[in-house]
Parts: sequence; structure tokens; C-alpha cells
Amino acid sequence: MRPLFDHTAALAHLRAADPRLAVVIERAPRCDLAPRRLGSLFEVLLRAIVYQQLNGKAAASILARVEALFPKNRPTPEALLALSDEPLRAAGLSRNKLAALRDLAAKTIDGTVPTPAAARKLSDAALVERLTAVRGIGPWTVHMLLMFDLGRPDVLPTGDFGVREGFRKLHRKRRQPTPAELEKQARRWAPYRSVAAWYLWRVHEIELPPA
Repeated sequence: MRPLFDHTAALAHLRAADPRLAVVIERAPRCDLAPRRLGSLFEVLLRAIVYQQLNGKAAASILARVEALFPKNRPTPEALLALSDEPLRAAGLSRNKLAALRDLAAKTIDGTVPTPAAARKLSDAALVERLTAVRGIGPWTVHMLLMFDLGRPDVLPTGDFGVREGFRKLHRKRRQPTPAELEKQARRWAPYRSVAAWYLWRVHEIELPPA
């Protein structure tokens, strides 16, 4: 899908606002944030819950076994609530993750979790408030959805280790910034803080110039 913002304008703004970040922008690949074609937020968040605290290979195996329990490998909220615990636990879900998925299903049915069309009309703050009402879903998960699934341009994932570590390395600090410190530093990046965060992840992939 087409980006929600002008990438050229975003990069020009960030270069002017932050000379250190400008170095990363010049040396890293071009940011490609854009909305994805979503089947449903239920599916996106189900995957996020399954993947929590697991390596990619193990999580992918569990997700595949969970999906195989449903027609055409497509879990739905109604079908998940109708399924007993035994096959879901046998697929590899912990009790906590199973409880989280059942809460996700219930909150999708009652409208707390919006449809993709409705989500695109809600503000970032409103989506964070609604989706973190689901058991097992925290702000970081919602920030990733806002950035990579909805393509929002001004999301700052202050709880992300990679973003904070990228900032520390870029500014040659001894320690990572706290979320509050990062929030303060990021004011100059608005309204393109998602793009700035994307480039902070890239800091680990490039060679920085000498201090």
C-alpha cells in the first residue's frame, strides 16, 4: 500500500533537525515504512502473543500448529473461543498465552479490538489505550503495529531496546537513555519519529564516522 506520508519530506526534516541522525540516513538503506494489507488485527495480535519471549523458529512452529487447528489455517475469534484448551495447549501454548488469546478473541468480538478500517481512523493514543486492554499486549506491541502494519509516521517506541541502544551508540553515551530522556530528545524529530526510530535500528548495521 502507498505510504501515509512523504518520505522525502520526512528525511529532509530529520537531516535538518539532527545532524547525527543525518549521518545514519546517508549511510543506511532508505526507510520503507508503509501500511500493510491487514487481514485483521486479531491475526496480527495473535501472532504477536505467540511470538512473545520465544526465538523465531520455536514461535513459528507453535504458530503453525495453532493455525492448523482451524479451517484453512485461519483462526477466528469465534472458532478460538469454541475450541477447548487441550488442543491449544498441545500445540505449545503456555497457560498465560492461552489466556491472552482467549481475551484477545473476546475483546475482538466485543469491539475493543477494531477492524483494520476502524483502526485507521483512530489516533495512535486511542489505539494504544484500546489494544493494551487485551491481556498480554503492551505498548511496545502496539507501537510495532502502528509503525509496521498501519504505517504511522510519528510513533516513538521508547521501550524498544534496539532504538535506545541505537541512540546510545549514535551519541556515544555510556548508558542507554531512559524512556523519558528519549522522549525529550525525540521532540525535534516530530512529526516523523517512526522514521527516526527506523534509522536508530540501522545504526547497528553501518560504520559511524570517528568522534
